[in-house]
Amino acid sequence: MPFNIALSGLNAASQDLKVTGNNIANASTVGFKESRAEFADVFAVAYGGISKTAIGSGVRLANVAQQFRQGNMDFTGNSLDLAINGQGFLIFSDAGARVFSRNGALTVDRDGYVVNAADQRLQVYAALDPSGNNFNTGSLSDLRLVTGDAPPNATTTVQTIVNLSAQDTALGAGAIDPALPATYNYSTSVNVFDSLGASHTATTYFRLVDSTTNTWDMRLYVDGNLVTSGGNAQTTMTFNPDGTLNTGSPIAYDAYAVPGANPLTLTYDYTGSTQYGDTYSVNALTQDGFTTGRLTSVDVDETGVVFARFTNGQAQALGKVALGNFANPQGLQPLGDNAWAETYRAGDLQLGEAGAASFGLIQSGALEQSNVDLSAQLVNLITAQRNFQANAQVITTADTITQTIINIR
Repeated sequence: MPFNIALSGLNAASQDLKVTGNNIANASTVGFKESRAEFADVFAVAYGGISKTAIGSGVRLANVAQQFRQGNMDFTGNSLDLAINGQGFLIFSDAGARVFSRNGALTVDRDGYVVNAADQRLQVYAALDPSGNNFNTGSLSDLRLVTGDAPPNATTTVQTIVNLSAQDTALGAGAIDPALPATYNYSTSVNVFDSLGASHTATTYFRLVDSTTNTWDMRLYVDGNLVTSGGNAQTTMTFNPDGTLNTGSPIAYDAYAVPGANPLTLTYDYTGSTQYGDTYSVNALTQDGFTTGRLTSVDVDETGVVFARFTNGQAQALGKVALGNFANPQGLQPLGDNAWAETYRAGDLQLGEAGAASFGLIQSGALEQSNVDLSAQLVNLITAQRNFQANAQVITTADTITQTIINIR
């Protein structure tokens, strides 16, 4: 009967309106993927042969397929906002279950875990070293930021590159006394750190002993206290006739006692130091220690490596954002909150990293906007409305014909 066919058309148009309305409603939803209503005709099967006069029985909603094309980027400046430029899904843990999303609007919960709006924890490959070069890609972990003080690191090596002027007056052999400037030619200081992160001033004094043999004596004082090397108060450094360093580097100093902390054991490396005719200069002065630090910021590079940065100038890799993908993303089960669950139809989960294989890159400080095309959806809305009106007209016409037949005498 035309009524049944038209009724199926009304139902299909109504479903199309629902899908279109849902797309329009989520036009501003971060990470939303628009849906497309797909319809199929209904046809009665003719047993025993093919009928040349068979008429279809209407239409049905065959599938609602989500469209996983890329959405536009909205740059927010928030380093914990993550967008994927390319294929892949962010992976979250929801009470042990894995869920997948393109919505990277992240925050930090009270325990320091990086979570989304549904309190699901972002999954990463844990860092095996602070440099961010090695990760445990064999398993996924919750990303957790450092909430307390980062531990200090005691100084062990001081890298010093100086030019000791060949034009200086040789003072001859003798003891260096910091209180008597006439007993040395130059001095240079650097802050070093003990095992508790406390800072100490380490000062090296240089005395030109013999300009013929290019021999210099040195003394090291930490907080005004002499530090010996092999039990000797002074060490010696010599230079070649071309001004390059000959002997006296590196210098290993004896342990220096620090109250309440481990003894400070320093090695000075003068590699690259020179004795040229130019004026005295300190070309490099670095040390490998640092004090305690508080977390100041977090940044994520395009490959997904998460770095925590601290007030002491140090950076530490916390993990690498894990990405997942599927052979058939349209087979994923929508869960709401811009998340999906894996299903048999979607295929096996493919784990990977940003920038590797078929996975896109991570854009920190940005969010992927909804991929809904409002102009196209408004056209779909008008089309669905016309379809609904047309099917309603079929019912009206069929009713008129039926009434005419009933009124035949």
